[in-house]
Amino acid sequence: MTLQTRLVEYRDGDTLLEAFLAWDDVVAGPRPAVVIAPTWAGRSAFEEGKARDLAALGYVGFVLDMYGKGRRGASPQESAALMAPLMEDRAGLQRRINRAVAVVREQLEVDPQRVAACGYCFGGLCVLDLARSGSDVRGVVSLHGLFSAPNHTAGRRIAAKILCLHGYDDPMARPESLLELAGELTAAGADWQVHAYGHTVHAFTNPQADNAEMGTVYSATADRRSRAAMLAFLEECFA
Repeated sequence: MTLQTRLVEYRDGDTLLEAFLAWDDVVAGPRPAVVIAPTWAGRSAFEEGKARDLAALGYVGFVLDMYGKGRRGASPQESAALMAPLMEDRAGLQRRINRAVAVVREQLEVDPQRVAACGYCFGGLCVLDLARSGSDVRGVVSLHGLFSAPNHTAGRRIAAKILCLHGYDDPMARPESLLELAGELTAAGADWQVHAYGHTVHAFTNPQADNAEMGTVYSATADRRSRAAMLAFLEECFA
């Protein structure tokens, strides 16, 4: 097994973006791809590690860029400032993530008919918005994501399967927001499921998360369980 990586430049309108692609060159021919939407800090070693992990399992991992080439948040304040314009323009957010899906489908290593997406924290909201936009990706996985709905997709059908992997005590996505999401997805006709982990807060898949005051704490148990759930979901999506 030989893992390969490369950076992929692409554009959303006038914005130059740069994604990270990982694949195993021992696998012959096009294979399923998983688009990975980063946390509010932008692409980092954390998401690139997830892409490598997926590549080792026979997928193509593609870490998209939501902010622009080289733009990263080095602090919570910087990350919030980068995220805010997209949260205020959810149609633009959806356009940007759909652009990433279009680009991954152009890669020679990818079977364009078998694409899914996953996202972490802010990225979890991004992949839910991908589904809300009507995308025909096979499925999306939100890991400790944000659930707030945009104001322009009510009444739209959702074709992609949805899996939310959620810390029940997440202060950024409280139980009432989970119930609102369930109602929204049911009304949209989505095939959806939620796994909620007890005694678990935000960012539970990130070993660097250690801020109980902010509500971001790693959980090895929830990390292990959520990884198993996501891999089973991908197998179902790509069967």
